[in-house]
Amino acid sequence: MIRFRDVDRLLIVSTLILLAIGVVMVYSTSSVVALKRFGDQYFFVRKHLTFAVAGVVFFVLAARVPYGFYRKMAYPILALSAIFLICIYIPGVGFSAGGAKRWIRLGPIAFQPSEPAKLAVIFFLAYSLAGKAERIKNFATGFLPNMLFPGIVILLIVMEPDLGTAVTLASIVILMNFAAGARLRHLLALGLAVLPFLYLLMTNFRYMITRLQIFLDPWKDPEGKGFQMIQSFLAFGSGGIDGVGLGEGRQKLFFLPEAHTDFILSVIGEELGFLGVAVVIAFYAIFLYSGTRIALKAKDLHGTYLALGLTFMVVLQAAINMAVVMGLLPPKGLPLPFISYGGTSLVVNMIAVGVILNICIRENEA
Repeated sequence: MIRFRDVDRLLIVSTLILLAIGVVMVYSTSSVVALKRFGDQYFFVRKHLTFAVAGVVFFVLAARVPYGFYRKMAYPILALSAIFLICIYIPGVGFSAGGAKRWIRLGPIAFQPSEPAKLAVIFFLAYSLAGKAERIKNFATGFLPNMLFPGIVILLIVMEPDLGTAVTLASIVILMNFAAGARLRHLLALGLAVLPFLYLLMTNFRYMITRLQIFLDPWKDPEGKGFQMIQSFLAFGSGGIDGVGLGEGRQKLFFLPEAHTDFILSVIGEELGFLGVAVVIAFYAIFLYSGTRIALKAKDLHGTYLALGLTFMVVLQAAINMAVVMGLLPPKGLPLPFISYGGTSLVVNMIAVGVILNICIRENEA
């Protein structure tokens, strides 16, 4: 039985507050759009609440499963995630949304396989890094396998195309290997080896070049490709220190595309101002502190790497999303964890929190 005193309160509190902020802001950002499109101002927030409840259920289940289970199932879970990513290309199973083939439908359930693929890669790396220990410093037997298998999954995600998730997952892989003691020269060599591949991507997926151009100068096409970025800047600029008031924002009124998904922080900046954004950042910082603390106190290396990887997954995606909406990185199409509208991402992140808490529970039992 899970007792509240056995788990890290900071992690639970930060997660639940971010989840609550998400429910409030999804309604604030989507009510007008939902009313116009579906005749129901609660359309998106009702679905988001359903996802949140499902996320809490999966969170509780994940918190009860001994994390040693993921050591035993690392390879099967990784293989299953790769199969799901391939199923995207099966007619009648995979389907497109937003110009990219990122979804599969199994009966009444539709989800993005790239989201659970992040969990699968982290489960594999935690198992592999813990087993290799000092052998991680050996390139052929330690470092290379930890890049090869995740690299296959990342390549499948890039082919969707989903550059944002691929970049996030690649960053997690590098950070986990670095934390495990991989040699810096091996990581640098890998970076150099990937450069030609990045060049091929840029030349074959023209949208990547377009996004880079938007990032460098959104005002070059203010009513076209740069429109979303400019509207995001206007939202932050209008908010000032304390915002225009919850629900009073104007950029969400058909000016800022994806206001309830990828660019929800822009509306937080407009309606709640710098202080509102600072509060959101503070709770992600608390999440990072708590997850890292659990990782460092775990009773074995597997628990340490697992908690670190899952913590990186949430916080790194949040950091990238914030950097994008503030114009510090090119557009990536990543939701803000726990806050943005989106079922698969929300459920996967809640599973991650459940696994981290199970590591904390086992640590307290030791």
